Amino acid sequence: MVGFGPEDEHFVAELTYNYGVGEYHLGNDFLGLTLQSSQAVSNAKRLGWPLTEVGESLYLTKAPGGYHFYLVDKEQPPNDPVQKVCLAVSDLQRSTHYWTALLGMKVMENNEEKKTVLMGYADTQCKLELHDIGGAVDHGTAFGRIAFSCPREQLPDLEALMKKENQKILTPLVSLDTPGKATVEVVILADPDDHEICFVGDEAFRQLSIMDPKGNALLDKAMAEDKSDEWFAEHNRQKAAA
Repeated sequence: MVGFGPEDEHFVAELTYNYGVGEYHLGNDFLGLTLQSSQAVSNAKRLGWPLTEVGESLYLTKAPGGYHFYLVDKEQPPNDPVQKVCLAVSDLQRSTHYWTALLGMKVMENNEEKKTVLMGYADTQCKLELHDIGGAVDHGTAFGRIAFSCPREQLPDLEALMKKENQKILTPLVSLDTPGKATVEVVILADPDDHEICFVGDEAFRQLSIMDPKGNALLDKAMAEDKSDEWFAEHNRQKAAA
């Protein structure tokens, strides 16, 4: 998990690495993550990372896996610098109804010209932007899911609502044990374009999401110890494409 602060108060990204996979097929489902940080822009320029200016004080860059990041060249805000996550949809009206009427988000901006709707649960949190791409959404093989925490007592009602509305439930309400840590309860849904959405009970989640002060060092150590490329070369094999 990587982010700009504690997961209780910040949007974080979960990075998954599979030793035997060399590349993934990107779909058109994830359209980008926008963060406001002049320091991020400065870092990219200093490191020679490709930046494309796409608007006033707005730059587009790509992560090594091909994912789009939009960097706003302004001072980092006191709360979460991650401003929004943009997902592609095939029917904006249908998806807006799902995320607002069923999942309880509030619309904050509706841009008919760009065919986008910006929504969220709170003004101070990262927002979700839906963008109508006018066609089918392809999730490729590199798709993930978006997750939210909520009071545990709300999970059964959420599941019941989805059943009543004949919406997709990928994983019914279930308890997940973590040895030596809290047991969390989750329900995983899918919206009309099959974007996966996980809701997790907040009380137990807060125990699991405590920041590890050694997190950066542990990640650096794990990456340094990854010898999978050498192993595949030694055995005259190539990593698979997912």
